[in-house]
Amino acid sequence: MEKPKAVFFDRDGIVNFRIVGEYINLEENFRFIPDFLEVFPKIKQLGYLVILVSNQKGVGKGLMSEAELEEINNFMVRKLRELTGESFDDIFYCTDVSPETSWRLKPNPGMLLEAIEKWNIDKENSWIVGDSDKDILAGKNAGVRTVLIGLPETNQVQPDFAFPSLLEFYKILK
Repeated sequence: MEKPKAVFFDRDGIVNFRIVGEYINLEENFRFIPDFLEVFPKIKQLGYLVILVSNQKGVGKGLMSEAELEEINNFMVRKLRELTGESFDDIFYCTDVSPETSWRLKPNPGMLLEAIEKWNIDKENSWIVGDSDKDILAGKNAGVRTVLIGLPETNQVQPDFAFPSLLEFYKILK
């Protein structure tokens, strides 16, 4: 039997608009990025598992509770199904604050490796899509292809692909 392939998405800045210097801790602050809503169901139709992998340090820092994070995730899933007819296959998040002490917190690959094991994913034909160096490093450390959306933070981390938008990424999947 063929292993499934996956697209792993970072949340803030890829799925929803990021609020600079803030954490999304209220439903009214969560706003989907239109390109994501357009591309998401198309990626599902191509047969990819779609898995969210998100650092959520605001919980670890005491700026929001895990229950508030769960409310945001539930809201996101409900709205996504309402708007696209689809949902994430799984959601992994890490509330730890230090990558030195947490193998799950990106840039460490823990969340990706957990998902790969849980779903028996074909790493070589899977992708992580993110907007930061830590997303790209996590993907490289997990052995998946890496896609940076937007401008690189530094020139020290080279993704496999970089695009201005998710729409451009989708074109290479077809």
